[in-house]
Amino acid sequence: MDNDIKKVLLVVNPCSGQSSKRATVEEIIDKFSDNYKFSIHKTTCQGDATNIVKRELDDHDLVVCCGGDGTFNETINGVMNMPRRVPIGYIPAGTTNDLATTLGIPGNLSDAVKLIESGDTNDYDLGLFNNRCFCYVASFGAFSSASYTTSQRLKNIFGHKAYVVKGFLETKDIHPTRMRIEHDNGVLEDEFVFGTISNSTSVGGFFKFRKEDIKLNDGYFEVLLVRSIPFIKYIPAIRKVQKQQYDGKEIIFFRTKNIKIYAPDENVKWTVDGEFAGAHHHVNIHVLEKAIDICSPENPLFIKHEPKILDPVEISEYKAVEKKQRIRKRKGKSSAEAAAEENETSLQTESESTES
Repeated sequence: MDNDIKKVLLVVNPCSGQSSKRATVEEIIDKFSDNYKFSIHKTTCQGDATNIVKRELDDHDLVVCCGGDGTFNETINGVMNMPRRVPIGYIPAGTTNDLATTLGIPGNLSDAVKLIESGDTNDYDLGLFNNRCFCYVASFGAFSSASYTTSQRLKNIFGHKAYVVKGFLETKDIHPTRMRIEHDNGVLEDEFVFGTISNSTSVGGFFKFRKEDIKLNDGYFEVLLVRSIPFIKYIPAIRKVQKQQYDGKEIIFFRTKNIKIYAPDENVKWTVDGEFAGAHHHVNIHVLEKAIDICSPENPLFIKHEPKILDPVEISEYKAVEKKQRIRKRKGKSSAEAAAEENETSLQTESESTES
């Protein structure tokens, strides 16, 4: 490793994961060699990691995030808003840590630090969910809300099992939603009870995909959809998904670079990387190929090639296209629908301006 001192922006969520397993900031820093100089910031609320990175990243050589998948998502969004991309290290400290498991990042603090110090990295695809980047999953419907509705107290006591219990308790609230789903290879129009767009071998600990089906930097996301089925079939359907038994009728699986989902009758609640992402009539999702450089070991899930430097302008172009599409669609809507969607667009724009 280079003997030059590396300046590290360390972002820590002090509330992630089970309290009995949390490492202190002092313990984290103590694991690093003397070649690292730290600027330490603890998150205090949702969205704080993004603002910290946007405010503090300049003049740092590396960002290290210590927290769960949600904190990592916020850190990524901060980095993606900066003109200069630096490598990102991840010390997983959440309850499930799906993303770290997929990437091959150790859960042990000492091993995670050794990996960061090794300098080994892979380029990794991100997704753009409307105007927000996500790392590994965007989902709606059955079980999706368990990740953010499960209390921290239950997670502290039961760990990942708390999500499972909460998810099954929420099955009574599952209802089919009429949707039009446009993707690279066609259009689906039907009622669905669950959907996930992911770049991971595991989603929420509920569903796992075959590793041979997944590549983390191939420019594609995997889409899993479950059509409307009787309540009595929920558990059998879950088992089919867990066994990767996609019949193409009730359970649909395909890959795509782009997907648009329109729910004409209601605003659908979405979960992105384990956090609530709002309720939307329209969702546009694009793959941002090889968008970030993440500290991770050699892994057959990565295709080895030169990383693509994703210019921030590319993301802005996606956003501009989506805005034009929304304006065109509003022309054919009622005044009430148009006003509601315009309000949503204004709030997103206002939020982005405030963060900037």
